[in-house]
Amino acid sequence: MKLNAGVRDAVLVIAFALLMIGTEKAQAPAGASSPGGPLPVWAYPVSAVSPLVVGDAAASSGEPVEHVAGSSVGYTKTQIANLFVAVDWFPGAHPAMPAVVGVGRRPAVYACGHCHQASGLGRPENQSLAGLPATYMEEQMADFRNDLRRSSEPRMGAQGRMILVAKAASPEEIRVASEYFAALKPRKWIRVVETDTVPVTRPEGWMLVAERGGATEPIGERVIEVSGDFEQSELRSPASGFVAYLPKGSLKAGESLVKTGGQGRMLPCALCHGQNLKGQYVKGMGDVPSIAGRSPSQVARQLIDFRSGARHGANSAQMRVLAGKLTDADIVAITGYLASLDP
Repeated sequence: MKLNAGVRDAVLVIAFALLMIGTEKAQAPAGASSPGGPLPVWAYPVSAVSPLVVGDAAASSGEPVEHVAGSSVGYTKTQIANLFVAVDWFPGAHPAMPAVVGVGRRPAVYACGHCHQASGLGRPENQSLAGLPATYMEEQMADFRNDLRRSSEPRMGAQGRMILVAKAASPEEIRVASEYFAALKPRKWIRVVETDTVPVTRPEGWMLVAERGGATEPIGERVIEVSGDFEQSELRSPASGFVAYLPKGSLKAGESLVKTGGQGRMLPCALCHGQNLKGQYVKGMGDVPSIAGRSPSQVARQLIDFRSGARHGANSAQMRVLAGKLTDADIVAITGYLASLDP
C-alpha cells in the first residue's frame, strides 16, 4: 500500500517513537557484534600508504601519458594521483565542472571530482554522490565541518580528508559542488555476486584490492568489493565499475530486512528512503537520500558509524537506534541487497 505524504510522515513519527521505547534496555539479537569490538576489515581496509599526492600536476613531464578507450584526453599517473586534479576522460558526458570540483582550491580544498570522480559514482573508499539531494550533501558537509560525522576507524584517510575539506571550503564552494553532483544521473556501477569463495585481497588506498595470482579463500561473513578491472579503476575510468561478492543467501536475507524490518527489529527502510529506496522528502527530516545501488562498503561504514556513535549529525538519532539493532551479518545482507538494486 502506498501512503500519501501526510499519512506517511505521521506513520513514520509514530513508528519511530514506538521503536525508541525501551531501546536502552533492549537486548541485542543473538550473534550481534559488540559495538566496542573490532571493526570489520572488509568495511575499513586501512592502507599503510596513501596513494594520493598533493603536488604540482605539471611536475610529471617526461612520464608516459595514459589513455582509456574512446577518449582523446591523456593524463600521466602523477596527474591522476594528484588531489587537485579531477580526472575527466569524457568532458562532454556531464555538465561543466565547477572549479571546486575540477581543481579545488589550494592548500586544503582538494578537487571534489578527484575522489568522487567527474561522474559522481565514487569508489568503495568514498561516497557515491551522483543524484543525491543537494540539500543533503550540504548538510553532511556541515556535519563534517562541525565534527559530527567522523569514522569509527580514525585511520581511514578518506574520511579524514573530507573533514579537512569541509572545514576549509566556503559555503559557495559547497553549494556549487552539491548542485553539480545532484544534477548527475546515477547508474549501475556495482555487479553483485553470491559465492562461497572470493579473491584473496589486501587493503590499498582504503579499499580492497585482489592479490595477483588468482588465489581464493572462503568469504565468511563479509562483503568483498573489488575493481572489475584494477588497472582501469586506477586510471579513474568511468567505464570500469566494481564487483561485490556476498555470502550465499545474503540477497534474500537483505531483502527481508530492508522490506519488513526483520520481524520488528528495525523499521523498513522504505519508510524514510522511499518505496523504491531512491530517496524522498520527509517532513521534519528534509531530503532523505537514495540508498539503492550504492557501494556496500560505503553503506556498511555509515551503518557502523551510526552504531558506534561516530556519526551524530542531523537526523542521526533515528539511524543510531536502527543501526544499534543490527549485527555485522545483518549489515552484510542489507548492504549487499541495496547494492544489487538499480540506483
